[in-house]
Amino acid sequence: MIEEVKVKSTCYHCGEDCQDAPIKADDREFCCQGCFAVYDLLRGNDMVDYYEMEKTPGSKRVEEHGNRWAFLDNEEVKRSLLSFFDAHISKATFYIPAVHCSSCIWLLENLHILNNNIRQATVNFTKKEVAITWQNENLSLRQLVELISKLGYAPDISLNKNEKEVKTDRSFYYKIGIAGFCFGNIMMLSLPEYLDTKNLVDPEYQVFFTFLNLILVLPVVFYSSYDFYKSAWNGLKYKYLNLDLTIALGILTIFGRSAYEMITLSGAGYMDSLSGLVFFLLIGRWYQSKTYEALGFERDYNSYFPVAATVVKEGKEETVLLKDLQVGDRILIRNQELIPADAKLMKGEGKIDYAFVTGESDPVCKSSGDFMYAGGRQTGGMIEVEIQKPVESSYLTQLWNQEVFKKNNQFQLTEVVSSLSKRFTYFIIILSIITAGYWYFQDASKIWNTVTAVLIVACPCALALVIPFSFGNVLRVLGKWGFYMKSSDSVEALATADTVVLDKTGTITQKTKGKLSFEGHLSAKEKSLVKSIVRNSTHPLSQMINNHLDEYALVKVEDFEEISGSGLKAYFNNEVIKIGSAKWVGAEKPDGKQTRVYISLGNEVKGYFEFVPQYREGLLNQLVQLKDAGINLHLLSGDNDQEKETLSPYFDELKFNQQPMEKLEYIRNLKSQGRKVIMIGDGLNDAGALQESQLGISVSDDIYHFSPACDVIMDAKSFPKLQDAMKLAKSSMKVIKIAFVLSFLYNIIGLSFAVTAQLSPIVCAILMPLSSVTIVGFVTGGIRWWASKLEKPKTRVIQKDWQTSKVPQTT
Repeated sequence: MIEEVKVKSTCYHCGEDCQDAPIKADDREFCCQGCFAVYDLLRGNDMVDYYEMEKTPGSKRVEEHGNRWAFLDNEEVKRSLLSFFDAHISKATFYIPAVHCSSCIWLLENLHILNNNIRQATVNFTKKEVAITWQNENLSLRQLVELISKLGYAPDISLNKNEKEVKTDRSFYYKIGIAGFCFGNIMMLSLPEYLDTKNLVDPEYQVFFTFLNLILVLPVVFYSSYDFYKSAWNGLKYKYLNLDLTIALGILTIFGRSAYEMITLSGAGYMDSLSGLVFFLLIGRWYQSKTYEALGFERDYNSYFPVAATVVKEGKEETVLLKDLQVGDRILIRNQELIPADAKLMKGEGKIDYAFVTGESDPVCKSSGDFMYAGGRQTGGMIEVEIQKPVESSYLTQLWNQEVFKKNNQFQLTEVVSSLSKRFTYFIIILSIITAGYWYFQDASKIWNTVTAVLIVACPCALALVIPFSFGNVLRVLGKWGFYMKSSDSVEALATADTVVLDKTGTITQKTKGKLSFEGHLSAKEKSLVKSIVRNSTHPLSQMINNHLDEYALVKVEDFEEISGSGLKAYFNNEVIKIGSAKWVGAEKPDGKQTRVYISLGNEVKGYFEFVPQYREGLLNQLVQLKDAGINLHLLSGDNDQEKETLSPYFDELKFNQQPMEKLEYIRNLKSQGRKVIMIGDGLNDAGALQESQLGISVSDDIYHFSPACDVIMDAKSFPKLQDAMKLAKSSMKVIKIAFVLSFLYNIIGLSFAVTAQLSPIVCAILMPLSSVTIVGFVTGGIRWWASKLEKPKTRVIQKDWQTSKVPQTT
């Protein structure tokens, strides 16, 4: 009688057993119609490369009822889920629990291949979130979610955003618990071997205990150690040898040797050492994660976002930080300002540019009562809006970090560390082979422990952790000082800069202070017209005129327009009013060097406002300190050279009457000379130069003006700490180098003891995470010490006054 042998087959898509009746296609088997449907969908769109990235990468598709996602057709539900919506484009972010590997990221970020209505999908792997932008004319929210769900990535949609469930990965704790349980029991069962020096234990019991230990160690090797194997395998697939490869090799080496000794009854093996090794490695990783959380440098965006909004309360205007805005507050949005939260238009004509949200730069017209999404930029006259949802500064920061604003800066330190980390694992594997060869001839019984010790004790973690923790702590300190940085890359850019280029008006001069006078004649009605126009603009000179005309009433003007580098234009009773440069309004070019803003009504030039700037407090000391530090200082100004004589002693180069494009070209030319350039401006006329520089810093006064082209938003009150910020960034580089030395010393000493058979694998398992925590602690303490040192008051006094204004002479 011949028995039929049933061979189990696994699903090509999700890896689960196919049971008795698998679905077959293309010589592949699938466990259910759902998995086959996903495969068929990917095959039909030429996306089968998905299966090359990882074996059985897919998630098993859950069978759904046809109306599972029907609630997404509800307008109120859609409004609560969408971060942006207009007649053509929608944007939403979904939490996807099934995201678990690189192939998941690849598939989700290539959704546009499956449906050409999807414009962009970006996965945040750590948060298991995907942000999707799509054309809603032919693809509804429900249809999009159904497509994602069909692929096995059903989103977890919660309509109550105030109740965020904290999701914990309990499997990690199970692995620690199982490893600890097995370790304790293996130690207990090994007691007779430890204590029986006179061979009094019955050999049968010894064999029994030995095989019991072998059974107990299996969950440790194949379950508790799984993450090490998975990480090592993923690294090998992408031709990258990571640290977990050496750990996995160490575990398998001890297990293989011990299993051989036990099965052949030639020895008791090292199962106690193996289980202890895994247990302490897992404990170490848990301790590391808790330590990193305690030292965490994740910024509180609400605390460190130094930008404010103008709130209207009972007819009065006051400046309020974003974190203090409440639902129902009415705020003013001027030309080129961003809408900080979802809002409803109450007054004015909205021309909203959503380029930062969707990539589409065509302004969308809005009228009173219309809903507007956070991140839109007003491109016309001032509007008044009512906040509908709480401000999410993290969302604004997400927009700030979009690909369109990223720079192609090359950072030497980061590249060196990345290169060292990649080569470190190669070195450890070669060293372990040499160690095995040496002990093979000296004392073969020590091969396994020494090789395992070498594989385990080596720790390049410090190399990988030093930079993010150093720069992260710098971000936190600078945030408290009023310097809000886009990313940690900005720290190295700040530290390595050798040239600082400054704008004048609104950057080194105060935006709302200074002497202002008017030459010419304006009636009270005309002054009201001028005030009504300039208050739409965030330009420093516009704001000074607005404050100067504070007592005059507002009138409604139409078709407001602001031309960068020229001036303002609006209409009243079909008559054009222009405010700006002499050329813009049609006035004769002035003979003097004063800073002037001309006014024309119709075709008649009515006169001009003349400004005498007041420089920022502490400016003189900052310029001298920067020069003393070897920094090249350049001034680029759109104004005339009235202040050239005053400023020239403190700058290496001064350029006046510069248009925005000329500023950009100047920065580009400095970079071509090998300069590492910081550009500091007001973010309005300097957007191109800020984007072109290695590090762009936008100075923020009590006006809500957020320029995504910059890398740093600096609170204007923090201007006197600019040199301190640069010193802290440079000091962080020193701390990083010292941490590298300590890390290398640890590895040299640890490997020396391991190679000479003076370290057991268990001790190595304790030392490895301890070294990482020590290095992280040193880095954190070092940055905080430098920061406290720089926060102490300086004693240097500079005996020199500006010719045009009084500036405090001590820092």
